[in-house]
Amino acid sequence: MLTSFIPRRTVVAATLGLLVATSLPACRTSPEEGKKPEAAATAGSTPAPPPPVDTIKLKALAMRRDSLRADSIVKKSGQLPGAILPGHRIVAFYGNIRSKGMGILGREPKEQMFRKFEKVLAQWQAADPSLPIQPALHSVTITAQGAAGKDGKYRLMNSRATIEETINWAKEHHCIIFLDVQVGLSNLRAELPKLEPYLKDPIVHMGIDPEFAMETKGVRPGKKIGTYDAKDVNYAVSFLARIVSENHLPPKVLTVHRFTQGMITNYKNIKLDPRVQIVMHMDGWGSPTLKKDSYHDYIQTQPVQYTGFKLFYEYDIKPKNSHLMTPPEVLAQLTPKPLYIQYQ
Repeated sequence: MLTSFIPRRTVVAATLGLLVATSLPACRTSPEEGKKPEAAATAGSTPAPPPPVDTIKLKALAMRRDSLRADSIVKKSGQLPGAILPGHRIVAFYGNIRSKGMGILGREPKEQMFRKFEKVLAQWQAADPSLPIQPALHSVTITAQGAAGKDGKYRLMNSRATIEETINWAKEHHCIIFLDVQVGLSNLRAELPKLEPYLKDPIVHMGIDPEFAMETKGVRPGKKIGTYDAKDVNYAVSFLARIVSENHLPPKVLTVHRFTQGMITNYKNIKLDPRVQIVMHMDGWGSPTLKKDSYHDYIQTQPVQYTGFKLFYEYDIKPKNSHLMTPPEVLAQLTPKPLYIQYQ
């Protein structure tokens, strides 16, 4: 049985222009190849000096072989082909289709939930008509558990049937999908490879949640708030980048949950890669004032790449005089305006 933990307290980012690689010209046969020379060189003649080497051109060609460097010299304005950000705003419903307690995804019957989702998407499109909305499902796929399990790692992965069904829901409704990972006492190096078969699908992206990363804490999930270091985020980026390159995919989006200072350490050491678009996602619940303060302190003032903001249907309304922030409020009161919006 899946068990989830809700953040108990709520404790954004500069975009980077990334560029597209160009292909080297195919090898060709010289028009003169195969012809006999008209005259042989005379014995003792001085050979002609080699043509000068255009080192600048050679360096440029070499750089174009490296997709990461080519991005910076080929196309100044933007992204690799198929990149979702910053040309769209992603709006996602979060949860697990097998659990009513983890979020709106799974809390309501499927068709009822999608009708609600369509209304939300329309609200966001109306709030900012200039930016197309990309609908998404954000499915908690490896879930922190209150019980240790056979290997003592306090996490459980969804069955193949559940993962495939959720991906099919996304395809039916023209959504992308995020597979979210809560590692418990395990780690990303052990868990992420389990998801590689699904990530080969262009619509499948990934989220990682430091709140439930307990390896360095040494306690079960829910006892303390967990943490990831930049090196953990960098591993996830490299993992996704390899899948993108090997399978000739458009860039993947990686969401990283955060609502406290300690959930991400050494953020300045996070390395960007044009094959992966990083969203630092403010994931705490509470009053609008508290949520805006957290966004400022842990997202805006510690920028990585793109920014996200989470809205809780059940928990944002709990504090006295609180309410669920509307799309116009979010866009007017947060700087920078988040390009990833998630509802739980």
